[in-house]
Order: sequence, then structure tokens, then C-alpha cells
Amino acid sequence: MSSADTQAILFPNSPVTPNPLGEGKKIKTAAALMIGDEILNGKTRDTNSNFFAKYCFELGIELKRIEVIADDEDEIVEAARRMVAKYDFVVTSGGIGPTHDDITYASLAKAFNQPLKHHEETLKRLAAHSKKRKDVQNATPEQKVARERMALFPANAEVLFVEQAMWVPVCRLEGKLCIFPGIPSLFQRMLAALTPYLPLPDTRPFRHLIHTTLPESSIAPYLTSLHERLKSDGIRVGSYPILQRGVTVSLIGDDETKIREIGEEVVREIQGKVVDNTDPKTE
Repeated sequence: MSSADTQAILFPNSPVTPNPLGEGKKIKTAAALMIGDEILNGKTRDTNSNFFAKYCFELGIELKRIEVIADDEDEIVEAARRMVAKYDFVVTSGGIGPTHDDITYASLAKAFNQPLKHHEETLKRLAAHSKKRKDVQNATPEQKVARERMALFPANAEVLFVEQAMWVPVCRLEGKLCIFPGIPSLFQRMLAALTPYLPLPDTRPFRHLIHTTLPESSIAPYLTSLHERLKSDGIRVGSYPILQRGVTVSLIGDDETKIREIGEEVVREIQGKVVDNTDPKTE
């Protein structure tokens, strides 16, 4: 679908709405549903889930699940219902264009027992965005119907225009599930723009990384005991070997001061050094 700001038309954003989860509630958990045969058959590399994982971590949301499924109505319906029932924030990516295999809107409408309905404001913005394009102005009736499918939403969806330079909105269902395009540049831009509309956690995690050239088997007993000691403090210990380059140990939690103190111990015990997220040894 084409929704880039080629004509530099700016549209007003939607106002920030009341908390969709209910007064005082915050997003704690999240899941991502990547939809598309092209991902499963290897034609397209899924980068949206990785971007979403980083987005959630930076905002203090615990991403619990990522699934990639086919352009199949039954699969979309089942996965959407299950994820919405279990998690606070769910995103879908893909399947909202004008072609026969773009079935995400219709499948999600079925999942939550809603009819489909053209959204008038989206149609207006789509028309304004395209008014100078000759191919659109000279479109056949069939092409017009196909194009307007991109504004055919579940009837009870909350329609959020989050980016002034884009006509396409984010549709939110059940206060939790947000529907995004599959094109990575649009997914990333719209997800970032959605942030003010989300009831985010009050705390953000801190990640501390220590790299050692020792083999993972040498540090495993210490890391096991460290993990057991820190569980009650809510600090997670991770170990990530890098082929022929050693191991990066990760400490994640909310108390930065405590984590840095533990990091000093880890440096001593594994003969390591503190690195940051941009260090090549951590990739």
C-alpha cells in the first residue's frame, strides 16, 4: 500500500483518547502477530518483529510472544483472539493492502464479531493524498473498489491517525490489538507515532552487559548461582556466546544502581569488561 507523504499533505492527528485498558491500568505484556505468506516462504525478511522487540524493551513492556502466520483467515482469527485474551498490547503487521490476499482487516473483524465498514475520514484522506495521481484519477471501477478496501475496517475499531504526513491510520480493537502495515518503514514510523496513545509502564528496565573471552562452560556454574541469588530481586541473568569471541553476560532489571554493583562482581568473577549495546561483541 502507498501511504508515504509524496504530496507533502499534512492531516491532523487524532486526539489522545482515554486509557483503552481502563483507568489506572498500564501495559505490562505484549505480543506480535506477523502476517504474510511471503515471510513464511522466505521471499520477505521479517524485520518488524525485531523492531517491535526493541521498542517494547525501551518502554518497559515485556514482550512475551512473536508469531508468524500465513494469510489464512482461520489462523488470524485464532491467533488474534488468543493473544488479545492473554496480553495487554498486541500488534499485527501485514495484509492490509488492496489485493486478494490482504485479508487482515476482514479476518480481525470476524475474530471480534464485527462487520466491515468503510471509514469515511480515511476515504477522504486517501482521496486527498491521491488527487494528483493520474493513475488514480483514471482508475476503473474495479480498481477504485480495490483501493477503497484499504479503508474497509472492522466497524467498531478505534481509528487513530497518529502521523500527520500519512493517510493510513492505526486501527485498535478491544483496546489492545493495533493493526499496522507490513512495510517496515511504515510499521516503524507508525509504531513510534502511536506511543502517546498507549498507557505505558511507569518504569523502564536497565540492561548491563559484560563481555568475557572465557568459554561459556567455564562461567556457567557462577552464572547459575548468580541467577538463583538474583531471582527474588527481579534481575534476569542472560548468557550469549559469540563464536570464537567469548560470551556476553546480560543483567536486566529496574534498579540500575543495584545492577551496576552486581556488574562489578560479574566483571571480577568472569574476568570480563563492561560493554554497551553498540559494541560489536554484543551483536
